[in-house]
Amino acid sequence: MSSNAPRWDLSSVYSSFDCAEYRRDCHLLTEKIEGLMTRTGELTRNLSAETLLALVKAWEDAGEYAENLGAYAEAIYTADTRNERARAEINRIEALKLPLGKAAVEFRNALASKKERILSLAGEDSRVVPYAFFLSEMIERAAFQMESKMEDLANDLCRSGGDAWARLHEALASTASATWNTSTGERKTVTELRAFANNADRELRRRAYEAELDAWKAVEIPMAAALNGVKGFAITVDKRRGWKSPLQKSAFQSRISEKTLTALISAIEDALPLFRRYLAAKARLLGIEKCAFYDLFAPLEQGEGSFGQACLSWNEACDLVVDCFGSFDPAMADFARRSYASGWVDAEMRDGKIGGAYCTDFPLAKEVRILCNFDGSFDAALTLAHETGHAWHHELIKGLPRALSRYPMTLAETASIFAETLVFEAALTKAPPSERLSHIEGSVKDSCQTLVDILSRYYFEKELFSRREDRELSAAELCEMILDAQQKTYGDALDAEKLHPYMWAVKIHYYSPALPFYNYPYAFGQLFALSLYARGREDASFTGVYRSLLEATGCCSAERLALKAGFDITDAGFWARGIGLIEERILAMERTLA
Repeated sequence: MSSNAPRWDLSSVYSSFDCAEYRRDCHLLTEKIEGLMTRTGELTRNLSAETLLALVKAWEDAGEYAENLGAYAEAIYTADTRNERARAEINRIEALKLPLGKAAVEFRNALASKKERILSLAGEDSRVVPYAFFLSEMIERAAFQMESKMEDLANDLCRSGGDAWARLHEALASTASATWNTSTGERKTVTELRAFANNADRELRRRAYEAELDAWKAVEIPMAAALNGVKGFAITVDKRRGWKSPLQKSAFQSRISEKTLTALISAIEDALPLFRRYLAAKARLLGIEKCAFYDLFAPLEQGEGSFGQACLSWNEACDLVVDCFGSFDPAMADFARRSYASGWVDAEMRDGKIGGAYCTDFPLAKEVRILCNFDGSFDAALTLAHETGHAWHHELIKGLPRALSRYPMTLAETASIFAETLVFEAALTKAPPSERLSHIEGSVKDSCQTLVDILSRYYFEKELFSRREDRELSAAELCEMILDAQQKTYGDALDAEKLHPYMWAVKIHYYSPALPFYNYPYAFGQLFALSLYARGREDASFTGVYRSLLEATGCCSAERLALKAGFDITDAGFWARGIGLIEERILAMERTLA
């Protein structure tokens, strides 16, 4: 059936790369960066609350213009990676933004040079107090940067270094394909092939899995070069900046302590036997001896309402998300309805478009856009809910100053997974008894991905950084490393001969030179969101609490935010309690087999 999945409308941001507004904002970006440099100089000569706030405002203005322009070009490009104009504009905007890197370094240095006085103002002057966390974080960040000229050079080189390698990955991943029908010569992209993982027909899943591996095999050499380039660039530059390890940098970016990260990882490791029990139960329910990698997303049954089945039109998926949001917060539902009606989602699957899904915001337009690949499955509806959760988060904070609204990856994933949980729980409640098992398994399946598969990616990336310090790695080595990570996490619950040796090529998160370990934030968000959801079931006033938590995500550390909800996330027991909610579902599955 046709899903009628839409393409997005970006005209309220800019009508084209040639429109007057786009050209004006490119010019204004340069002016805003120059203004930031001027304000930085004024602060060093005359520090007062007025000059400090003017400097922060200049930092916000420059950042918003840079983000708005960059998000627009990236949106055009990711929707069609063959768009040469979009690629050229990305390069152009990166060139325009280069002085911003230098200005940001000078900005942080200026704050650090006046540390005591600035922190004093942040504690005493009512005008500065709201910016206390932001200022202290910028001062701390100043300790992890090179001198201004070196940072300027590093940012310049990144355009043809780390960022260029990342774009190569995007281009290859969005166009890689394999023969699907030898008699007709039909080919399918890896995005299309991966969609078959949700199909009820195991033979079709196997065929798609094998074709996908063939597609990745054909591009493994440039893919490996891209990954080596991204990680090599990051290692070299971040060492110069004084980071003792990529994990230290990642924890700082996530606004968590290494103690919290250790507690999270330990709790997931302790839960591995639980998830292996789940996979064994799933194999029995599927009528097979042991799951292969291509069985991880398999639905338990065909029919209306089953996870993974192409049974939803686009409008039905939108209505489902809106209705489920409405049971928690009518304002959240109204926002989702408006977003879908306004053409803010690009959901059509097509050649040249990147796989996966993301949400991006345009700070000048005060709007968001969602990219996903809708295939009509309930999983796809959950993905839509996930990304709309990100969008709702942005909606709640878009009126705040930029300095008070920039949140870390960990808390970003909390908002999206909470939204996804709302849809799942509401759908489960309405599901007839014949479909409850399928829905419960679908939820556990997603949790298995968010915890077990994420842990495998975490292990892989740790090993990748360790080995890449010494030399470049071949595609064969990368395959060996990812298989080893999968065996450590999935254990004997998966067929060791049917794992996925190219997950290092599939996952775009490995290819960001600025964001190491963009994997565990999903696990953080999953378990934190489950705890928030459990709290919400017990507290009728939680809607307001939840909104206030999202509004505060740019103003404090993750640990401090969690304390507002009564949680101590440095304690592994907190994460274990979240896993306990998943265990209830696994027990329900096992009871059907007793």
